[in-house]
Amino acid sequence: MSPRNIAANLNDEGIPGPRGTWGASTIYGNHQRGTGILNNELYIGRLVWNRQRFVKDPDTGKRQARLNPPEDWVIEDVPDLRIMSDDLWNAVKARQEETRSTAISDGIRKLGLTKRARHLFSGMLTCGGCGGGVIQVGKHYYGCSTHRNKGTCDNRLTIKRAELEDRVLSGLKEQLLHPDLIAEFTKAYQEEYNRLAGSIQQERSSATRDLAQIERKIAHLIDAISDGMFHASMKDKLTALEVRKSELEALIASASDEQPVLLHPGLSDVFREQVANLTKALRDPSSQAEATSIIRGLLSEIRLVLEDGTYTIELIGELAGLMALGAPQNEQSRPEAACSTVMVAGVGFEPTTFRL
Repeated sequence: MSPRNIAANLNDEGIPGPRGTWGASTIYGNHQRGTGILNNELYIGRLVWNRQRFVKDPDTGKRQARLNPPEDWVIEDVPDLRIMSDDLWNAVKARQEETRSTAISDGIRKLGLTKRARHLFSGMLTCGGCGGGVIQVGKHYYGCSTHRNKGTCDNRLTIKRAELEDRVLSGLKEQLLHPDLIAEFTKAYQEEYNRLAGSIQQERSSATRDLAQIERKIAHLIDAISDGMFHASMKDKLTALEVRKSELEALIASASDEQPVLLHPGLSDVFREQVANLTKALRDPSSQAEATSIIRGLLSEIRLVLEDGTYTIELIGELAGLMALGAPQNEQSRPEAACSTVMVAGVGFEPTTFRL
C-alpha cells in the first residue's frame, strides 16, 4: 500500500499519529535526514545525534533544517531499543533505492514513475506492432497509444481491461498447475526447508558447545576464588558468564528434541489451493496490494500482438521462464483453441508457446 493509503486507513481507524493525525510524509519522511517511520534507525537499535541542524530564515522567521556532514554525526548502538530485524530494514532500504533509481535518471526526476498503478497491468502493456505503449482508452478498454495519439500505427483494435486481466490470470493459473511445475516447487521447497532445519540443528549444537565452555570457565573462576586468588574484576567476569550461561540454557531448552518434518505431506495440495486463489487474492482488498506487487514483479512486459483480428498475449519476465517447465513438447500435444497466450521465456530459457 502507498504511504498515503496507509495514513488514510490509520486515520479512519482512529489510531492517533505522532501529532494527532497521520500524513503520508510521516511514513516515508526523508531518507537523507533519517526522518519518517521508514527511515528511523532507532528501530534497529541505532541512535544518531547531530544529523541535522536548524537555521532561521531571516525573511520569514521560520526554521529550516540543514543536513550536517556524515563525519559530524554521533552514532551509538542501543540494542535494547531494537524492534525489527536487519533483514526487514535492509529490504525496506532496497525497495526505497529501487524506487528512487526508477524515478531519477541523470539527476532528473521523472514525474509519475513513483505513482502506483491504478489497475493490475497498468504501464506494462505494449503494442506488438509498433512497440509503443498500450493505454486505457475510455473507461474499460485498452488500445495502442501510438495509433490513438499519432496515427502512425495501424493497430486500432481495443480489448476490454477485464477480458485482458482474466485471460492473463487464467493462463497463469493453468500453467502453474502443471504437474511438472508443482514437482519443481515441491523440490525447491524441500531443499530450502531442509537447509533451514539444518541451520536450526547446527545452532543448537553450537549453543551446546558454547555452554560447556562457559561452564568450564565458571568452574575455573570458582576454583581460583576458593584458592584465595580473588580480584574485583573476577566478580564482573563471573556475573557476565552466568548471564551468558542462562541465555544459552534458554536457547537450548526452547529447541525441540523432535526431528523436524522435512516436508508437509499435503504441500502440493497447498500449492494448488494458493494458485487457484490467485484471482481471489487480487480482488480481496486485504491481499490485493501484496498480490499485485508480486505479479508485477515477475512480469516485465505484456505484449499485445494483433493476429487474425484478435490479440495474442505475450508475457515477458521471470515467470515465463518458470512456465517453460509445463510446456508441451510438440505441436501435436497442444490443444486447439480460438485464441492463444504466448509465454516468452526470460534469460536462460527458450521461448515457449502455450495455446489456451
